[in-house]
Amino acid sequence: MAHCPERINPGDPKWNVTNIPRVVGSFTKAGLDKAVKFYENIIDASIMPMKSIREAEAVKIVENSFRDINIAFVNELAKSFDKLDIDLNDVIKGASTKPFAFMPHFPSCGVGGHCIPVDPYYLIERAKASGFDHEFLKIARKVNNSMPEYTVELMQDALNKLKLPLNGTVVGVMGISYKANVADLRESPSLKIIKYLKKHGAEVITFDPHVLDDSTEKSLEEFLKKATAVIVATNHKEFERMDAELFKQNGILAIVDGKNCIDPEAIRKLGIIYKGIGR
Repeated sequence: MAHCPERINPGDPKWNVTNIPRVVGSFTKAGLDKAVKFYENIIDASIMPMKSIREAEAVKIVENSFRDINIAFVNELAKSFDKLDIDLNDVIKGASTKPFAFMPHFPSCGVGGHCIPVDPYYLIERAKASGFDHEFLKIARKVNNSMPEYTVELMQDALNKLKLPLNGTVVGVMGISYKANVADLRESPSLKIIKYLKKHGAEVITFDPHVLDDSTEKSLEEFLKKATAVIVATNHKEFERMDAELFKQNGILAIVDGKNCIDPEAIRKLGIIYKGIGR
């Protein structure tokens, strides 16, 4: 028996199952050799043999926990920098000019998918059973889990400036899949955003060109006509390329950009209230 942990980046045109390096573990040397040879024959990438299946599985857990922790760091910075009136996205881009010891991660309305928000819990619980408490991982999960509610709080702040209550206001959620340009709802932050909006009495409508069957509106035009305010919860290419004038023409009064994918100045010049995550 051998194990090769999944490595895939949905929606990525460059990295796919045929060219991503892999790790393989097995219970026996013979099993490891066969597994390495098998993967060498079907993918065009390096294969690193691990000493055991447990090590191979741990690689996957570490990869996703690393991402979760770093995303939590910038999400917490976003909350802080919102108070300090500093554009975190610009700061991260500035820090990225350092050619070593920095890896850029960007804040958003939450972490989704079937890996990053799930895998850390396997390590947390397994370590707990062995007598170790992963405090750092638990804090990261808490921070990232808080972002959908924080996004709704930003919408509440925007509506307060307009002297509008969240209760009864039609809020449109643009994008319900967990990631740009994919049709996957698993652990999507959008679903939690919708839940919190409804909890506060908002009338919620949704539109996602990649998940039309689960959208309340079947076209962007119909969606914008009905909405008073909008939360951009997924950075689909269709949304990134949108003409800002469309929001103005349809009477959108406030936008919370949960993926920081829309030009804030273009929106503000139109007299629309704009709030991003950390900007």
